[in-house]
Amino acid sequence: MAKQVEVRHMSMELFYESMALSQFAFQYVKSADELEQSKEQFATEPAVRYAAYVDHKFAAQAAVLELQTYIGGKVYNMGGLAGVATWPEYRRQGLVAQILIQSLSEMRSKGQFISFLHPFAFGFYRKFGWETYTEHKAYTIKSEQLPARIAYEGHIERLDGDYSKLSDIYHAYASKYNGSLVRTKLWWKYRISKRKPGQIGLYYDKSGVAAGYVIYEVKNNRLTVHELIYLNEEARRALWSFISQHDSMISELTITVPSDDQLPFLLSDPRIKQEVIPYFMARIVDAEKFIEGYSFQASNIDDQIPIQLRDEHASWNDGCYLLHIDAAGKADFIRLDKIQGSENAIKMDIGSLSAMLLGYLRPTQLAQFARIEGDSGLIKRLHDRIPERTTYLPDFF
Repeated sequence: MAKQVEVRHMSMELFYESMALSQFAFQYVKSADELEQSKEQFATEPAVRYAAYVDHKFAAQAAVLELQTYIGGKVYNMGGLAGVATWPEYRRQGLVAQILIQSLSEMRSKGQFISFLHPFAFGFYRKFGWETYTEHKAYTIKSEQLPARIAYEGHIERLDGDYSKLSDIYHAYASKYNGSLVRTKLWWKYRISKRKPGQIGLYYDKSGVAAGYVIYEVKNNRLTVHELIYLNEEARRALWSFISQHDSMISELTITVPSDDQLPFLLSDPRIKQEVIPYFMARIVDAEKFIEGYSFQASNIDDQIPIQLRDEHASWNDGCYLLHIDAAGKADFIRLDKIQGSENAIKMDIGSLSAMLLGYLRPTQLAQFARIEGDSGLIKRLHDRIPERTTYLPDFF
């Protein structure tokens, strides 16, 4: 007899059942006080939470957080998929797939035209259209390899756990990248304060303008930099000089930085330990609407580029299109019944389109890997119209 499967929106009544599954699946234990704090967050943080039932028994869950992200300096509504978990007796029965497909339709209807997630397995989510969009570097620096201390004209203010002065600096910095979050007051309260605890050093320049900050902890002879944000070279040098003042307390420092960071070039001993770590995945939810808001590179001509887009799990994206980009960089993604001379059209799947428009990989790179196919001249024209921008996400969900 076939099992009855139903996906519902989760209410507060399921909070403790949801937390039991989360603690089991992600292998942590919360105290009674921590559970009460999580209950407040569950009730307050904007999200759609899903519960899958099998024969009326709670079997799996996921949440789509209502977030925003910067892409090309613009703000996009984004669905942040998080907390995906299934009890072992219900795994490999397609429950998560049902949640994902339903969530895509609902994200689209809410105007969340792009979605991010942190994968437990990249290959699993690739099957549903998500693709790697960002990575970061992780440095481990011995105390004797730290940047040289320098004199600076501004000053550092220590803020012990006070995040209230950081938001404007963060947003000025984050908007330069593709895929960074627009942090709300609730995000600072529930997410940053818990995941990035410790000391805060806020840098003011000689005019008294706040231009950067560092959030860090010192434990067991190791300094962990949770976040280093700066708006100019002066602030970067001053903050690294401040960090280096801790050299007598530590044996090493660890920090994660954007993929385009070039700190080793500036060190007297650049042979520090470096790792490049693939991090989050992205998926365009509604290609037509996403591209309508996307800023392509300006040019002296209009471009019209035929594209065949494959999207197995979002039928509204699957099909033939004409990408029209005007001289100013404004675009329309016009659905066609068919493409004349379709053998010359650029063919790609939704994951490749997502990685390409976020800037993680360029069209010519994707063509080298056979992730997009088509006329090389068209691919080069598309390549020239996509702005080069680094992806970075200094958050987790």
